[in-house]
Amino acid sequence: MLELFIANKNYSSWSLRPWLLLRQLAIPFTERLVPFAADATWTTYRAFSPTGRVPCLRDGDTVVWDSLAIVEYVAETTAAVWPGDRRARAWARSAAAEMHSGLGALRSSCSMSCGQRVTLRAPSAALARDVARVDELWTDGLERHGGPFLAGAAFTAVDAFFAPVAFRWQTYGLTLSEAATGYARRLLALPAMQAWYDAALAERWRDAGHDDEIRAAGEVTADLRAAP
Repeated sequence: MLELFIANKNYSSWSLRPWLLLRQLAIPFTERLVPFAADATWTTYRAFSPTGRVPCLRDGDTVVWDSLAIVEYVAETTAAVWPGDRRARAWARSAAAEMHSGLGALRSSCSMSCGQRVTLRAPSAALARDVARVDELWTDGLERHGGPFLAGAAFTAVDAFFAPVAFRWQTYGLTLSEAATGYARRLLALPAMQAWYDAALAERWRDAGHDDEIRAAGEVTADLRAAP
């Protein structure tokens, strides 16, 4: 049985990606949640992850770290991870890699918090460019492959990579085109995304570093999480 080590569902966008993929494709796994907490250190996560970070996948004696590496490892035994069409697969891998290695302003300015609602104070030009690029990618994927997912009719890894952006859209009220907004709503409506969201709201842990980043970005207008 695969074991997937993740952190708090409220904050951990990197953990969401492989977790959602496994759930959506009905691949059995055991969830191991190790929360960000006041007493958690790099050594805490080094107990199961070579980098001291999440997510990390264990398959018996095999350890796979980094969300993109986990996806590719699962793809070796599950064809549905990527689109069957070679051209769609190339597009999906390129878009997922761009999300994985780029769009830094979006990640730094809009730290993920599923349970909060935030009004940004002064969105930067870099953030505006990243949001516009996400919109462009989503619209291109939907038009090129026919939807309702980015690479066609089926949910694949590229959708999992952009799932945290759907939560950011909801949290920060990011402005997207009609097509991109519809796609964000479809992601949020997935049963697995709903399960993640419900679990995130139920968490009582708080991480000061993440919460400080969120308060620095804007005014928190609502906090839907269970009391700490």
